[in-house]
Amino acid sequence: MLRKFSFGPRLALKRSQNATKSLNTAILSTFMLSFAANAPAQAWFDFGHMEVACVAYRRLEPKTRARVDQLLQLNPYYKQWQANIPASCPESDRNMMIFMQSATWPDAIKNDPAYVSDGSNHGHKADSAVAGQNVGYSDHNLHKYWHFTDFPFSKDGTPLPTIEKFNAQTQISTFRKALSSDANDDTKSYDLVWLVHIVGDVHQPLHSAGRVSASDTEGDAGGNKVKLFCERGGPDNLHSFWDGLPGTERKPDNVPSAADKLHKADGQAAFITDENVWLAESFDLAKKVVYAGPIGKGDGPFRLTHSYQRRAQVLADKRVELAGERLAKVLNDELK
Repeated sequence: MLRKFSFGPRLALKRSQNATKSLNTAILSTFMLSFAANAPAQAWFDFGHMEVACVAYRRLEPKTRARVDQLLQLNPYYKQWQANIPASCPESDRNMMIFMQSATWPDAIKNDPAYVSDGSNHGHKADSAVAGQNVGYSDHNLHKYWHFTDFPFSKDGTPLPTIEKFNAQTQISTFRKALSSDANDDTKSYDLVWLVHIVGDVHQPLHSAGRVSASDTEGDAGGNKVKLFCERGGPDNLHSFWDGLPGTERKPDNVPSAADKLHKADGQAAFITDENVWLAESFDLAKKVVYAGPIGKGDGPFRLTHSYQRRAQVLADKRVELAGERLAKVLNDELK
């Protein structure tokens, strides 16, 4: 049985088609309100990133957990995270709730006037002088290009553009090296929150792929240019649809119960800690699942079918769980 979520079909398979259609309409209407607050698209929305972090925190070894808790106290949003913890939260879970919220920090600063957008194309090009620096919290640049590695592919023979020099793939490697080194705690704290976030990012298939065509010679921006029929205010592009699959709530209250319903990764998948493999998986899934029918040639608009939404939901749940388990292993093995 598929569990309920904030838009799309987490529906019991035994329900009639008419009941399914009615419930989807109601859920999509709810999503309309939350979607507006989350634009522009980011992977995942806050809820998905917190789910990844929740899965990971529960798997941290005691020594690693204590080190993580210590480092997060250096983040400038730490007191804000403390204030956001629901009063009903058990004392034993409060540090987990902090860790969960830390996963949203690289997105939250996009709305903070203390931080600036570096690079061209609204900050998405890694062409600024500070693009590859790693200096800790004194860095007030947004580094939007760190959130993705859009490996390009084309089905019509259009030449492929180059990938940004600094991207999610390069930064995961940079941050892992710093966390396992003798770098100072300010740098490690900064790198920790970025790593927690980007590991979630790269498990969202559209943060690892971009479709190139005659009409989008520089790529479709990870599906952001692929338009959907916007039913009752729902997501109007492919990227936003995938970002919202885990959920669209912005508070941490319901994340642990949602994470409880995820199924553990199959086989040895959770033990794969090579970020190059993670991105290759997402790239392959984007080509085979994300850009599958009813997503056709061009930029749409396309109308998503119920079967597409169901397949997408199952895949999104698997990727969230897998990201959390892999993140935990990396931190347990490497954080000093």
